[in-house]
Amino acid sequence: MTKRNQKHIQAILDLASVADQVEGLSWYERANQAAYRLIRQYEKISFAQAAGVIAALSPRNKWERNLIDAENLIAAFVTAGTEAAAEVKVCTFSSNKRKALKILQLRLGFNGMTEVLEILSGPKLREFCSCIAGQDDVCIDGHAYSVWFGCRVALKDVPKIGVKLRREIKADYLAVAKKNNLKGFELQAITWVAHRRLHGVA
Repeated sequence: MTKRNQKHIQAILDLASVADQVEGLSWYERANQAAYRLIRQYEKISFAQAAGVIAALSPRNKWERNLIDAENLIAAFVTAGTEAAAEVKVCTFSSNKRKALKILQLRLGFNGMTEVLEILSGPKLREFCSCIAGQDDVCIDGHAYSVWFGCRVALKDVPKIGVKLRREIKADYLAVAKKNNLKGFELQAITWVAHRRLHGVA
């Protein structure tokens, strides 16, 4: 852990407005509820599958579209099978769509998260899925890196976040979260919302 980087995270948290805090605290809760809505509507899938599909389809995809794509893919799979789902258009990479389909093809019980995370494989996707599931994790993306680094870093300039750096960033977020009586994903979401507002970024 690095005290300097923890101070950077704390500084953004301190600058978070009430609106930032409300939005951040509810962000993953709303994502969690979206996954539960999918399993209530399409009873053949588990919560782990719903969360995994949402996470798999998230790269380069706006959140609202992410949820639409997840529901369209799940609906096609449940009602007509894998071949029909494979024809559904989604706003992410083909490799991510294949991961989502593979998750849907699993025969899982309610607690099949381990298998889903193995399919997602990429650390950011796994973190995102874990956060949607309410696990005390942190999704390390370019915005999270900027907050940790202490200044705005354009997404194209964010360095490759390898295993060691990711572990360090996550440990700093979790340390600050504990100090502020927050979950890791709650802190990440609040600072993400505040960072975007403060720097006028999408």
